[in-house]
Amino acid sequence: MTTSPVVAPHSIAPTHFLWSFDGGVGTVTLNRPERKNPLTFESYAELTQLFRTLVHVREVKTVVLTGAGDDFCSGGDVHEIIGPLVEARNAGRADDILRFTEMTGGLVKAMRACPQPIVAAIDGVCAGAGAILAMASDLRLGTPRSRVAFLFTRVGLSGADMGACALLPRIIGQGRAAELLYTGRFMDAAEAERWGFYNRVVAVESLGAEARALASNLAAGPAFAHGVTKACLHEEWAMSINDAISHEAKAQAVCMMTGDFERAYRAFVAKEKPVFEGR
Repeated sequence: MTTSPVVAPHSIAPTHFLWSFDGGVGTVTLNRPERKNPLTFESYAELTQLFRTLVHVREVKTVVLTGAGDDFCSGGDVHEIIGPLVEARNAGRADDILRFTEMTGGLVKAMRACPQPIVAAIDGVCAGAGAILAMASDLRLGTPRSRVAFLFTRVGLSGADMGACALLPRIIGQGRAAELLYTGRFMDAAEAERWGFYNRVVAVESLGAEARALASNLAAGPAFAHGVTKACLHEEWAMSINDAISHEAKAQAVCMMTGDFERAYRAFVAKEKPVFEGR
């Protein structure tokens, strides 16, 4: 029987975005503010690898995903991604295009599979693949000036990108998701909060602190149990209610075998705040 390698959070050293770690919270910052933080082939691949690696990084309890400067992410870089894809189309390289779409979808799969809750801190433009990254996160905070759009139809593509047709209706409802995915229009902060895309909207100047506080609050909780919650939230979509109840019975029984369950009980009896260890 083999065991998975344990990775130290400070050993993570990406080259296409920023990474920092403190107090159980890892922060991913898309760092091309002069271009509104667009994604490239390389940043897609490196982000995917990061979220796959986080499965083995026990010290990281939660993740904040944000953008440098005044914007979250404007989507795929027009010159570094869209241009080469058009060239591939003109050259008849359909396999290259499919490899790209499967690779971008792989990032969403990696975000969903990593056990840490992901908090997206969204300011300014959040469009295209940037909106997908926000959608694939577990919790979302916006600012009054943030604007979200699934722009794919504006470039002649379907709204079915990186799982949007499956994920977005579950966040904001089928009809609202259909409108955004068909039209590609921008959704302002008030509408995004009203529709449930944002958990809440906060002042621009406090976005970082609010996201950090939310992530820190989760990091102080039972990390193993949070991972179980996240897995169940995703795994039970295709289950019947009865199957989900049975699935959760097994999941909760596993959590009851952890030391954190006993620590919470002992702390309650002693009228103290529990200190969770994630196991």
